Amino acid sequence: MKQLLLLAAGALFYTSVAHAAPQSSTVQAAGGPIRVTAIFHASTQIEYMGSVIDIDPVSAGRYTKKADIILVTHTHPDHFDPAAIDKVRAPYARLVAPIPVIQPYQQLRRPLALYPMKNGSILNFKMRSSKGAPIRIRIEAVPAYNLVRGPKAGQKFHPKGQFNGYVLTLGGKRIYFAGDTEATPEMMKLKNIDAAFLPMNLPYTMTPQEAALAARAFRPRIVFPYHFRFPFNKANTRPQQFQNALRGTRIQVRMLDWYPAPSVARAMAAMGKH
Repeated sequence: MKQLLLLAAGALFYTSVAHAAPQSSTVQAAGGPIRVTAIFHASTQIEYMGSVIDIDPVSAGRYTKKADIILVTHTHPDHFDPAAIDKVRAPYARLVAPIPVIQPYQQLRRPLALYPMKNGSILNFKMRSSKGAPIRIRIEAVPAYNLVRGPKAGQKFHPKGQFNGYVLTLGGKRIYFAGDTEATPEMMKLKNIDAAFLPMNLPYTMTPQEAALAARAFRPRIVFPYHFRFPFNKANTRPQQFQNALRGTRIQVRMLDWYPAPSVARAMAAMGKH
């Protein structure tokens, strides 16, 4: 009987491991693959030809590489964390962010190049790969805001005109990071998106069904559901609901592990919860 129980437990463990979401994925591009790594919640790392781009780094995440470019979508602490930026940045890294993020950061006097971006603006960076080949990175700031959701009547969690999502173009691929937003008209009108990261964290962003309707509208080739838990230690089925809502389309939904246990523990401890 004991042997049977051990075998059953082993089978259960194998099944859970086999079905665990991976930490990383790749998007094929000119010059080599773009590697996407889920760090924590909305924090994402992009690697391409030896360059590293971090989006919304936070202290709860585990980082093993230094970032050449850091993108911050908005001022909320699960996205803008100066201590994490100090931790992940390479010497003389570039910080790209909306003006409400850049303004307080200017007072911190770090050796960091600051690039404020308004909704609709575009930046073009030229870099070198690890082998000396030229890399061109284009960044477009897409408005990120709430249409209807807010803490009370007349207020929105993310007001229009203040915060950014981003479209990164590298290796001929266009990758969209929505940030904290609902399904805005600007999102719906996006074109030629190869991979998209869409939030579904309630009550602050969208439902999975709203996110799926947005994906059906602008039709990215790949979608990564992200930013879908709060509290961070409470699992839910929003990514699966999102995936089910896109069945029958040619949109590929890729699941990553956005809430690894050590990062969740650090985040909860920082919030004073155990």
